[in-house]
Amino acid sequence: MKITHVQSQVIRLPAVEALADGPVAHGASRDIVTLTLGTDAGIEGIGLTYYGGFYGGPAIASLKAMVDQLASMVVGEDPLRIEAVTGKLRALGGNLGPGGIMAHAVAAIDIALWDIKGKASNLSLAKMVGGHRDRVVTYASGALMRFYSLDHCLKAAPKLIERGFRQMKMQLAIPGNKNPLVEVERARKIREAIGPNIDLMCDINQHWSVHQAIDIGRRIEDVHLYWLEDVSAHDDYAGLARVADALATPCAGGEYTFGTVPFRHMFEAHSVDIAMIDLMRVGGITQWLKVAGMAEAFNIPVVSHVLPELHVHLIAGVPNGLTVEYIAWSSPLWEEIPKIENGDLVVPDKPGLGLSFNRDIIKKYAVA
Repeated sequence: MKITHVQSQVIRLPAVEALADGPVAHGASRDIVTLTLGTDAGIEGIGLTYYGGFYGGPAIASLKAMVDQLASMVVGEDPLRIEAVTGKLRALGGNLGPGGIMAHAVAAIDIALWDIKGKASNLSLAKMVGGHRDRVVTYASGALMRFYSLDHCLKAAPKLIERGFRQMKMQLAIPGNKNPLVEVERARKIREAIGPNIDLMCDINQHWSVHQAIDIGRRIEDVHLYWLEDVSAHDDYAGLARVADALATPCAGGEYTFGTVPFRHMFEAHSVDIAMIDLMRVGGITQWLKVAGMAEAFNIPVVSHVLPELHVHLIAGVPNGLTVEYIAWSSPLWEEIPKIENGDLVVPDKPGLGLSFNRDIIKKYAVA
């Protein structure tokens, strides 16, 4: 089998908060580059990429150009030799390094290759990567953001329970706030609104210093957070280790990390108790699995960042997969998405990713 043709497209989805009907927190759109790889066997693989939390803006054109350039270099290659193809692309990056736009572009191609492999072997992605379970718990994300008022969050959190979620994530590091007591009150009020039996995570998005993280983290230990996420600068491994050691609350991190090597530094420094792997920044499914395996060797569970429609396969497939972040930003892209039952995502059993682009949505929101 050989790759014969490629097609990419920028899609600009409207930004909505669909889980608890919240206002838009970040701009008016979610920018995504979609990719299709065709083969001489008639099998097509689909992939996608984006910047960070889909906030591409003007840079999305540069990302599409990089996807197109790299994808053109895999025409004629055997799509089942995923390590060979993606290794060639990373080598071509040379001095561009393992991060930035290069990692995001390679990720799109890597995802499409895995989709082809699954379709060729008639196996779902979850089964190809291990098939450890056929469903996995998922947590609601994006509905309790720091940009929302506390009053809104206190109404939104119970809605998430009504919609079947047993886990949810809030944010602290409130914009403009310098008073740690305000942070503490927000955490405690949201806990009171959902009761003691719902797992509550909290994301800081690197906004605190190490001292703030230890100070506020200790004050809210009675909130019993499931984890405290990205408390400080993602590459301050020693500082993050100080926080993790000082708190009873588990610390999660890794979302901002490019490639595999920084995760090794993170694990060796004991900077995190839970590893969060971003599928784009790590460079695709192939690299994601390497980090998950490395984390297992350190007895560290792994969790996902956005894109639940793909991550359900990965978190369910590996033995140390913990929970899937459920944020509905990418959901409109697909004809059908994984089902949620009793707070769990059911792993699709269709070959490959088990996903198909919604052509009506692609047509409606395509950027010329």
